[in-house]
Amino acid sequence: MLKALIHYFKSGPAAALLTDPAEIRRIYERRRWSIFLTLILGYGLFYTCRLGLSITKKPLLDSGVMTASQMGIVGSIMLYVYAVGKFVNGVLSDHANIRRFMSWALLLSALTNLLFGSTSMFLAFAILWGFNGWFQSIGSAPSVVSLCQWFSNRERGTRYGIWAGAHNLGEGMTFILAAALVNHFGWRAGFIGPGIICVGFSLLMFRTLGDHPRTYGLPHVSDYKNDHSAGPPPKGSTLELQKQVFRSPWVWILAVSCALMYVARYAINNWAILFLQEQKHYSLTDAGFVMGAYPVMGFIGAAASGWMSDKFFGSRRNIPTLLYGLLQTGGMLLLFLAPEGHRWIDAVAMGMFGFGVGGLIVFLAGLIVVDIMPKAAAGTVKGIIGIFAYVGAGTQDWVSGFLLDGHKTVVDGRTIYDFAPLFYFWIGASIVSMLLAATAWNVRPRE
Repeated sequence: MLKALIHYFKSGPAAALLTDPAEIRRIYERRRWSIFLTLILGYGLFYTCRLGLSITKKPLLDSGVMTASQMGIVGSIMLYVYAVGKFVNGVLSDHANIRRFMSWALLLSALTNLLFGSTSMFLAFAILWGFNGWFQSIGSAPSVVSLCQWFSNRERGTRYGIWAGAHNLGEGMTFILAAALVNHFGWRAGFIGPGIICVGFSLLMFRTLGDHPRTYGLPHVSDYKNDHSAGPPPKGSTLELQKQVFRSPWVWILAVSCALMYVARYAINNWAILFLQEQKHYSLTDAGFVMGAYPVMGFIGAAASGWMSDKFFGSRRNIPTLLYGLLQTGGMLLLFLAPEGHRWIDAVAMGMFGFGVGGLIVFLAGLIVVDIMPKAAAGTVKGIIGIFAYVGAGTQDWVSGFLLDGHKTVVDGRTIYDFAPLFYFWIGASIVSMLLAATAWNVRPRE
């Protein structure tokens, strides 16, 4: 059984190389567009099955289904499992058939959401959200592996930036559409609605994604695009190249920087809607629309980041990383300090944060390290970065939950939450992340 399962998900053998240039171009370009568009839409939809708990926090609190601490625990379980899964599945994705690996992951995540929306037991929430963390962890690394397989060095930054912005599409759909579903049909709709959508799209992914080019008789992408700007492909097996990744100090430094950036990212993802409702007294729908500025600007920031660094900085990511870090930190400060009743200021703050975090997800969560490590080990790179990132995100979730429960007061029977300690924690993590990223100022791309 296990052997058959491994064989099913393993990347196929190389086929005999095609010799007709016209046929090679026709197959390559058709598959490149199909795979690229599917990665954008598919990765975005992964997020709709991840953020349901963020949208439903206040309804769950108000109905007594879960406390803030319990929600922090459930969120942390998901993110810690996700962290381990990012590493394991990142390593596996270097050897996997991406079409099968990623499609099954989205389908199973969708089914888990349907089950989550059908129960009211805390233990069931914790177990199901843990399983969801594992299935969700298969979205990112396989996408990067596929981008490295089908796009060459000079074009990868631009494609990577656009793909990385796809999660903002998913976040936008969740913050706006899922919030509307919850507002009209209750908290369960925040899980059941995205689950139904993702079941359908996962079936489409089985047709539109692909394995690596050699399985179709196509040449290596660097040969197809005549792009050897990062030098010749390194010699050695995939396992040997993966070992090089573990030996690089820059991988570990940037992984810690990314972990701290993810503290800030998931703080806003998971708690900002509750902050807007409790501290600034928005309705859930209004809070969802204010949050909508975050993913929209996040997509623009992510899409612009790779193109900008390729176009204006010779594919170096140092100055753009610093600029994006300042915007992320500034956005959080503005959101925290802006007085109640100034919706446009809150929207600007969310937009600043979204634009900043969009670029940082491109640079710190993969592209800088993918640039400097062997591309055949891109999944391992993403796995190491991912486990650090989501340990940071998971730690943030339970710390934030306990800080919130520990700084609440009851006045005339109404619970009032103090968010100041949370923002000090989040903003401090963002500043330290910037400082660590600056130590990699002079790293340069390689094959």
